[in-house]
Amino acid sequence: MKNALSTTFGLLLLSAAVMTQAADMPVVKPMRGTVDSVQADTLNFTNRAGQHQSIGLTDKTAIRSISKTSLDSIKADSFIGSAATPQADGTLKALEVTVFEASLKGSGEGHYGWENADGSTGTMTNGTVGTLAKTNGRTLTVLYKGGEKQLVVPEDVPIAYVQPGERSALKAGAKIVLFPADDGKSARGIAVGKDGFTPPM
Repeated sequence: MKNALSTTFGLLLLSAAVMTQAADMPVVKPMRGTVDSVQADTLNFTNRAGQHQSIGLTDKTAIRSISKTSLDSIKADSFIGSAATPQADGTLKALEVTVFEASLKGSGEGHYGWENADGSTGTMTNGTVGTLAKTNGRTLTVLYKGGEKQLVVPEDVPIAYVQPGERSALKAGAKIVLFPADDGKSARGIAVGKDGFTPPM
């Protein structure tokens, strides 16, 4: 019993340490919402809190089209991204997985803090799939410059596909995840759901 309690206490400490480490990383805080309109170089949208906001579009604003796919689209050497929750054993539990078209390989590569849609802070890991195991659950080895992570993908998490998009996809009603530029006045990039799909990241 004493050993069991000691082990449990040790896991709790490890879990706390893992979450503290995640909280210490720089955190990316995307904006999420629904497109209202585009007027000239201004995107008007409603955020998830129901507030109307506007942000500038420039010739450097990268537009990405996001659609639904399945785990079967992930192969060894696929480039993926995943918002996740760090686990006590050092693995990451995926909240979603995004598969990038080959031309976008390297986008956002690395492991860093990420603000989830519900306001909680987790991690984002973008990298290349080294191995994919489906025997004991669904576990991916994700390799990025400077490290690697073991990503556990639950059955119920959404899997999305990312490919280059066009500004014309920013139609009223489209669901978006928006990444502001450093000045906060313009968008560095926008992920746009295709055919009513909501980008899960």
